[in-house]
Amino acid sequence: MNIEEITAQITDMVIEYAPKFALAIITLVVGMWVIKRLMKWVEPKINKSTKDETLGTFISSILGTLLKMMLLLSVASMFGIDTTSFIAIFGALMVGIDMALNGIIGHIASGVMLMIFKPFKVGDLVVIGGGQTTGTVDAINAFNNILATLDNKRIIIANGNVTGNDITNISGQGIVGVELTYGIAYSADMEKAKNIIKSVGDECPYVLNDPIQGVVVANLGDSSVDLATRPFCMSEHYWDTMFYMQENVKKQFDENGINIPFPNMEVHMINKN
Repeated sequence: MNIEEITAQITDMVIEYAPKFALAIITLVVGMWVIKRLMKWVEPKINKSTKDETLGTFISSILGTLLKMMLLLSVASMFGIDTTSFIAIFGALMVGIDMALNGIIGHIASGVMLMIFKPFKVGDLVVIGGGQTTGTVDAINAFNNILATLDNKRIIIANGNVTGNDITNISGQGIVGVELTYGIAYSADMEKAKNIIKSVGDECPYVLNDPIQGVVVANLGDSSVDLATRPFCMSEHYWDTMFYMQENVKKQFDENGINIPFPNMEVHMINKN
């Protein structure tokens, strides 16, 4: 086969497949744009019909994924690919990818479980994995959960990792108690310190009157008497309450001569001479 024949064959292939390739690219680009615009219109409708933003977001994520898969099948058919075979190959590929990436299908199943049992919803403040990850739930998708942290970081956690760990929903009850402990010196006036903690709680704009705040002796430590309190607030004011109490109790302790102890070490020198 000479150069002219090879060139002729390449030219024929370009003439035959170039329009199909161009049409496929245009279809893919336009299709992705249409799906994006469609989902922006559909998602509020789904949220309104379900009356649950968390469930609505999850359904929208599944719907968007299915639409994109249908678009890819349509593009594949433009090249003359048998979509039935393509689906079979795609299914086998997904199984292989699922095994390689340790459970994509499992993450989808975990997402469904989150929708059924609803341990939290969008907007809740949660702790995942015994304190490893803390943030406000921004979205629950088909494959993952998105949390927003206090320092404006975006944490993406696979659904399987959420359901496979301990989940603490700080916002779950609407009203939450803020666990706080303050250590004072043994020589300090304990009753005065307890009254200071109570008064700071009374002045805090986020602390609720019911349940009433109490202060108790939680522990007699090696160098401190530990006073524990649990002021209650609305869940969205959890961090505001904690930071207010921590700062203002310290200020009031300083102003009233309540010492906060710190570890000490006594060293005894023995002269053997």
